[in-house]
Amino acid sequence: MLSWFKKTYHDLPDFWLAYDAKFESKITPPHRYVVLDTETTGFDTKNDRILSIGAVTVFNQTINVDNTLEIFLQQDVFNPKTVAIHGILKDDDELDTISELEALKLFLVYIGNAILVAHHAHFDITMINNALNRHGLPKLKNKVLDTGYLFKKSRIRSNLINQQENYSLDAVADALSVTIQDRHTAIGDAYITALVFLKLKASLAKLKKIKEEDLIKIAAIL
Repeated sequence: MLSWFKKTYHDLPDFWLAYDAKFESKITPPHRYVVLDTETTGFDTKNDRILSIGAVTVFNQTINVDNTLEIFLQQDVFNPKTVAIHGILKDDDELDTISELEALKLFLVYIGNAILVAHHAHFDITMINNALNRHGLPKLKNKVLDTGYLFKKSRIRSNLINQQENYSLDAVADALSVTIQDRHTAIGDAYITALVFLKLKASLAKLKKIKEEDLIKIAAIL
């Protein structure tokens, strides 16, 4: 059905057009995945802001540790209550921070047309899409996989899995015997999520539930 309320965009910047052009060709296996995490001032997707973005690339069952992304954003919104979680202080002289727009530019260049992966992905993607919207840009075009969903999929026959439960990254990592380090840093959580993702891919393939070529079929644009 045609939506009369679909937002139209005019005079989009070159960096967005370059990103958009990468989706003109069909994605075929082996897929490039970008596993990401955001640290934020809180969990209100409308009013809170991104403090940092961390991302790692997974290709051919390998995490490319030589090609990572870690960005810290200038803080226009500050919530002292969340500092205890992520440890990011306002106006921290030890951090090289950049504007939200510059962060988005770097992020789009890094992800390209990769399939994005995150734990509880809807939150991270919504925060990024809202940031794009603040600068008059469309939503992300990438398809997205949620490791929380994949974890439930890998355990669907078990009486121990609760399909209604929103399993935390800590709970999933513990269940899969993934060592937790640098928790609650964006790049640390992205790396943990990447390890979880690789284990889930292997588990699902072993169970003959989801093959490599099937992952893109269950990925969604959020």
